[in-house]
Amino acid sequence: MDYQRKKKLTYFTIGLIFLFSGVEYAVILPTIWRYLQTLEADPYFLGLALSAFSLSGLLSGPLFGYWSDRTRTTKRIILLSNLFEIIGNFMYFMGYSKWLLLSSRLVAGIGTGAGSSIFGFLTRSTASEDRATVFAAVMACRQAGLLIGPAFNIFLRLCDFHLGPFVVNKYTAPGLFMFLLWILLQLAVVFMYWDLPPMERRMTYCSSKHNGEENVHGFDEDEVEEEVKPLITSQEFVASYSSVMTSSLSKNHKSAVSNNSLNHIDSPLESHVATPSHEIHRSFRNSSSCQEFLREEVVVLLAAQFITLFNQTALETMVTPLTQKYFNFKELENSVMYCLGGVVVIAGFLFVRWLSRHVAERVVLAIGLTICNISCIWCVIFLANPLGGFSWQLTEFIIGVFLQVLGLPFVAVAQVSLFSKVTSERSQGFSQGVRRSVGGLATILGPLWAGGLTENMYVMMGAMVALLVMLT
Repeated sequence: MDYQRKKKLTYFTIGLIFLFSGVEYAVILPTIWRYLQTLEADPYFLGLALSAFSLSGLLSGPLFGYWSDRTRTTKRIILLSNLFEIIGNFMYFMGYSKWLLLSSRLVAGIGTGAGSSIFGFLTRSTASEDRATVFAAVMACRQAGLLIGPAFNIFLRLCDFHLGPFVVNKYTAPGLFMFLLWILLQLAVVFMYWDLPPMERRMTYCSSKHNGEENVHGFDEDEVEEEVKPLITSQEFVASYSSVMTSSLSKNHKSAVSNNSLNHIDSPLESHVATPSHEIHRSFRNSSSCQEFLREEVVVLLAAQFITLFNQTALETMVTPLTQKYFNFKELENSVMYCLGGVVVIAGFLFVRWLSRHVAERVVLAIGLTICNISCIWCVIFLANPLGGFSWQLTEFIIGVFLQVLGLPFVAVAQVSLFSKVTSERSQGFSQGVRRSVGGLATILGPLWAGGLTENMYVMMGAMVALLVMLT
């Protein structure tokens, strides 16, 4: 099978993974509280179940990412993570007790850790200029899952039969449904997913094959250089990264770079071209520590990941009580609202996919942060204490929610793409795991913050505005 066909099938399978993760969230979330009530669970168990899923994903992400960095493979990691999803959803379907239900979400959450390996794989197998486009498409797949997930509940809620010793009803059916979907996905990964070679390695291999040359170490110094330097070529990022790398490498290599040559530095290893390849690899391993995550641009992007997800989940938590209080929305109205929000988000991702081909990711990020700031300020003014009659209050609410979901794709795609470029390729899986763990922490803290301040909207929204202004 030729390379292009393998690439298309692999990307299609990755799209299915993110699609199914969105479907799982959308079919389980609407019924889990009622499910817990049938098992005589206390109200706090809902928070525990939702947090358990995020917590296990938060912990497994860096581990799976580190594994993919060491082995340069992702297929086995995805197969293993899918097993956790299969087992976790079957436990959810069994539902003998509230503790088994809690454990099921904990086990299933481990499977989400493969996302860090997948983002690392996409970083290594795509060109730098195409990365934002690819990330936007992948994220849109998850949003599509969130959009179509509620449609499955239309027929899942009609289930009422026995399957051996197990009862299949509107509460247990989502677990059985996702159990079957993840099994299908496991087969798709086995037959349609390939560990494609990294972009730089393919180019190096083709070049060396064309010239009839082969390096005795199995890789040339240009390939090593590409692996250890950040992928972005902006002068300010290179200079920042070089300062960290050079200080680390100076322990092994006594060299200096004159001030007038700084403008020509393309990599932190440029002054060490004559260094043996194994020395370069050892130097990089010694320097690829937590220092990489303390660089200014990396801290900013991690902060963007945390703050945007913190604000998003806080607003999601606040929306339902708000619609009940002011508009008397029931399940149907809320479902329609989430469905329309999903349409806006998917349209936003498709627009960002087009926009990223014409402007830099920094511009996309700036646009997203501007929209998010306007959204939060609008919510502080008009939603903390709605003004006017019913129609005017509903208009204020729709505008605030629309701006929030519109800004999300811009920030999400830009920060993921930029993060992949300012962190080294060799540790991309682990780096993406750290990024997703920061996001997981935000999705845990956001609902806790909003849930405790639903009666004090000015404090809740004011803190969110302050975080966004600081990030901007």
